[in-house]
Amino acid sequence: VLLGSGLTVLSQPLMYVKVLVQVGYEPLPPTLGRNIFGRQVYQLPGLFSYAKHIVKVDGRAGLFKGLAPRLCSSAIGTVVHSKVLQLFPPDSFPHQSGASKKEPVSSLEQVLKETSQEMVARSAATLITHPFHVITLRCMVQFIGRETKYSGTLSAFATIYREEGILGFFAGLIPRLLGDILSLWLCNMLAYLINTYALENGVGSALVSTMTEMKSYSQAVTGFFASMLTYPFVLVSNLMAVNNCGLAGGLLPYAPTYSSWLDCWSQLHREGNMSRGNSLFFRKVPAGKRYVWE
Repeated sequence: VLLGSGLTVLSQPLMYVKVLVQVGYEPLPPTLGRNIFGRQVYQLPGLFSYAKHIVKVDGRAGLFKGLAPRLCSSAIGTVVHSKVLQLFPPDSFPHQSGASKKEPVSSLEQVLKETSQEMVARSAATLITHPFHVITLRCMVQFIGRETKYSGTLSAFATIYREEGILGFFAGLIPRLLGDILSLWLCNMLAYLINTYALENGVGSALVSTMTEMKSYSQAVTGFFASMLTYPFVLVSNLMAVNNCGLAGGLLPYAPTYSSWLDCWSQLHREGNMSRGNSLFFRKVPAGKRYVWE
């Protein structure tokens, strides 16, 4: 819990900037820069320029808006995740009949069991902590319209319940759950395929140690790849969490009122904005797009 809380504090400015970019808030005009090929292109401000703007408006403490509910979410999620893993060990999930008890732990069946266990634990943690996630996002998006509607965690709970009822606490939950589950399965199955068929076949004794080291990195590489593929779910979830909630960042000109997360997905797809906020560096200005600073 302490380690998770420390990482949450350190990553807060990064998440803050990412959320504002995801919403479509561009307070600074683009600058003329060069891409990786040396060609001159107009680029939107990156992470550091954006963070400097926030500091200029709200001071350094402004980079940590929404930290309190996010810390609550991190701590509660860690505890729930751990408890669920204890309640549902891998052996509690169904397996093929007649399978050998001496089957190696790297087998496909074992991977399926462990991934199923992790899926249940993550889903439970996400479900329980999602109200804190919604409050975190809304605290951050208040920067756009300079509102103070969500000034405290407890008062934010009361505001959401009064205006939107119980369902307000779970705005954007479905795409978030789907993204988490897809990312987990993609990551683990790709890592299994790489470890089993790419790194084990044809390995000589002199390369065993090298292959073992490469396997330790495969999970991180496949995790990064899976998160890239499932990023649209993260974007849609965050947009739905703030959409039409009474804040400027959840209304036009930033976003129309979406009828559902599928409506949000289809509109972003039509606009070519499915990866908005995925990168906070080298942000090229899309052709034909207009931003608030214009």
